[in-house]
Amino acid sequence: MKNLEYLFSPITIKTMKLSNRCVMPPMGTNLCNKDLTVSAANIAYLDRRAKSGVGLIITEIVGVHPSGTVGIGAYEDRFIPGLEKMAAVIHKNGAKAAAQLHHAGREAYIQLKKGEALAPSAIPGPIVRIPPKEMTTEDIKIIVASFGQAALRAKKAGFDAVEIHGAHGYLITQFFSALSNHRTDEYGGDFQSRSRFALEVVKEVRNCVGEDYPISFRISAEEYIKNGYTVENVQQILPDLVKAGVDIVHASIGTYGSPGSIGCATPEYEEGFNAWRAGKLKEAVDIPVIAVGRFSNPDAADTAIAGGQADMIAFGRQLLADPDFLIKAKNGKVEDIRKCLACNQGCIERLMLEPGSSVRCAINPETGHELIYPEKPAASKKTVWVIGAGPAGLTAAAEAARLGHDVTLFEKNREIGGQVRFAAKAPFKTLYGDWMKWFQRQLATSGVVLKTGITVNEKILRESEADVVISAIGAEGKIPDIQGIEHQMVCNALEILDGSIAVGKHPVIIGGGLIGMEVADFLSEKGCTVTIVEILPKSPVLMFTGHGYHLHKRLSEGGCRILLNTRVEKIQDNAVVISSGENRKIISPVDQVVIAAGMQSRQDFKKVCRDKGIAHSVVGDAMNPRRIMEAVEEGAKAAWDI
Repeated sequence: MKNLEYLFSPITIKTMKLSNRCVMPPMGTNLCNKDLTVSAANIAYLDRRAKSGVGLIITEIVGVHPSGTVGIGAYEDRFIPGLEKMAAVIHKNGAKAAAQLHHAGREAYIQLKKGEALAPSAIPGPIVRIPPKEMTTEDIKIIVASFGQAALRAKKAGFDAVEIHGAHGYLITQFFSALSNHRTDEYGGDFQSRSRFALEVVKEVRNCVGEDYPISFRISAEEYIKNGYTVENVQQILPDLVKAGVDIVHASIGTYGSPGSIGCATPEYEEGFNAWRAGKLKEAVDIPVIAVGRFSNPDAADTAIAGGQADMIAFGRQLLADPDFLIKAKNGKVEDIRKCLACNQGCIERLMLEPGSSVRCAINPETGHELIYPEKPAASKKTVWVIGAGPAGLTAAAEAARLGHDVTLFEKNREIGGQVRFAAKAPFKTLYGDWMKWFQRQLATSGVVLKTGITVNEKILRESEADVVISAIGAEGKIPDIQGIEHQMVCNALEILDGSIAVGKHPVIIGGGLIGMEVADFLSEKGCTVTIVEILPKSPVLMFTGHGYHLHKRLSEGGCRILLNTRVEKIQDNAVVISSGENRKIISPVDQVVIAAGMQSRQDFKKVCRDKGIAHSVVGDAMNPRRIMEAVEEGAKAAWDI
């Protein structure tokens, strides 16, 4: 680990003096109250992040006008008391605070449904296909003024700066983009003309907050979509934005229409992948530039600053996965950093796919639970047995030990990790293996007694002195009822991933869920000709998620066939018989059949625990096969409830 002299050096921007170059960028939480005011959960979440030692925290979006607010509001004075609490809790921990001013435009779902959403043109967005209302010049004047008034409220609330959200496909980006801006007046036309709205917003904010107050502008440095604007386009307008009043450029990337969720990049993108675009923006203007792009390693961040690509580095999801990672880096304990998996399960997909849900982190159970997260030891020490060392069991054991209990963790295999051991073998998922190595190190110092290679049975459990048993024994693969399923060329997906079965040249995979798709990816990378047979009419792996997009893309480019609405009827020598409706067909040649037909939970110890009067809970896949996020949360809560 380097001494990180660049990352931890101070920087002054007008009246704002930052102790280091580390920035927490805006990330939506959906923790606010129903009336869009700041909640106790918002404050607890920010308090935890501010303890990280980060120099600048930019809040999640605060809406400047009711027509485009999708989170916390800042469009009336009634929001000021809550904003004051946000600024105060950030300051309490030594960081500086900036409020991000935002209007969603055509991405304001509730307003779209009411017919109240505004946009430069009446063109539906790529996700919610409802046309917005085209803004009149009077609408534009109102929204421009609302940005200025919201900035003034933020200043009154004690924020050290404001950031104007001009990225990610929201209203200002909608004006920038030729794909969403078809206006023929002075706000449409070439890129320079389409930037007029942004310039007016900046000027209005500057007029309202005064000359010495710092203004940041977050922009997607590249639209990253077919026929979208480029870095070179942005370079052209940056001098005008600076002249209008911008003091900091925050260089993000992409919009809702960009492929592969590049704005919340998956592991397919290398760490710091977007820093070169920040460097291109630095070439155009002489003000500080913030780089963002899957940074989790402080070394990489320091190198980006040292190399002149940026002046500051934004760590977003990494601050959800491990709020203490900068402190650990400073203290030379880089091996203790819990690195973000870039999985997007809790911080992005949960908010998208589960209406009304709030932020989580798949691997850090504290995130989003700050109000209920127990910090003090339990009132009474218990003897706790955790059976199964997958994500749920590992989390349960670690949390129970942290709270002062005597914990023994049993794992029937020689290695910890459960199904994560296999997932880590799939392309671009080595981070999952690193997570298990992190857990191994944490267990070594936590006081947990780890016993591997031991299968706990009813006899062992009846003879135990455990006060509490947490069953995290996982799930087992379903064996479909197919003629010929006992054929010698049939194996299960996990045997392929762990290398215990040699791969065939022409495999057929039964099941197109995540396991089946990742096994197909693994086999395709080895040059196999792969066919996936999935009984559902649509792929269970959603293409609009980042990982799903890349999986589908790689499999398509690798020649993998995905047969939907299809079932395997019979397995025979060198062939598989399939059917779709009334149509039957033989796939040949086939030299391997891989079962990835889903998992079924195991709840082996309920009766014996009831008989002995042992407090007992079932967590993770043992309860119901799901994702890592649910397993980790259940494991943690089982420990917290002891």
